[in-house]
Amino acid sequence: MSGKDSDDGGGRDGDAAVVTKTRTRTQRPPLYKVLLLNDDYTPMEFVVHVLERFFGMSHAQAFELMLVVHKRGVAVVGVFSFEIAETKVAQVMDFARRHQHPLQCTMEKE
Repeated sequence: MSGKDSDDGGGRDGDAAVVTKTRTRTQRPPLYKVLLLNDDYTPMEFVVHVLERFFGMSHAQAFELMLVVHKRGVAVVGVFSFEIAETKVAQVMDFARRHQHPLQCTMEKE
């Protein structure tokens, strides 16, 4: 048996084959907070309806959060991936405009 036959089979003249194993860590995508801002014109009932319709809240949850928006001026209404947050903001803004309300909805990186 010659030295060539006993090597790693790669045809390399005695070079040691180094296998490096890279551990791939799946990184979570950044999350975005969707914020609802208070104004002096949008009816509270409309805000409750928006929270129920677009954020899947019960009437009681939506009412509570609407009061937070009303008292503090702003509240986080959900945390989502970029695409979902962007869609929610667009849906709320479009819905508010169609009903002639100045309700503002924005998003920011968490």
